[in-house]
Amino acid sequence: MQVYGDNAMKKTSVYKWVKRFSEGRESVTDEESSGRPAKSRTEENIAKVCQILRENRRLTVRGIAEQLNVDRETVRKILTENFDKRKMCAKMVPKELTAEQKQRRVFSY
Repeated sequence: MQVYGDNAMKKTSVYKWVKRFSEGRESVTDEESSGRPAKSRTEENIAKVCQILRENRRLTVRGIAEQLNVDRETVRKILTENFDKRKMCAKMVPKELTAEQKQRRVFSY
């Protein structure tokens, strides 16, 4: 413990690994886990979010997440990082208006 300081493994972790290797385990790499993949922010899901937004721009992050069966944080990251949108009045909108959108706002009053 003195040599490695805070970077040393805890005793309980060492005991778990000793037990696993004594039971026949030969590798320290993680085994495949069941369930949803660890990374659901895939190109396929990004394309699906884009399609959903084209069909209905008024959907919430929760609504999109339910349609895609992924968590809300993944959808939020896709919207903010891939599509450069931000939250405004409970819906995602572009961060900056285009020149055409600015003109429409001026003449809509």
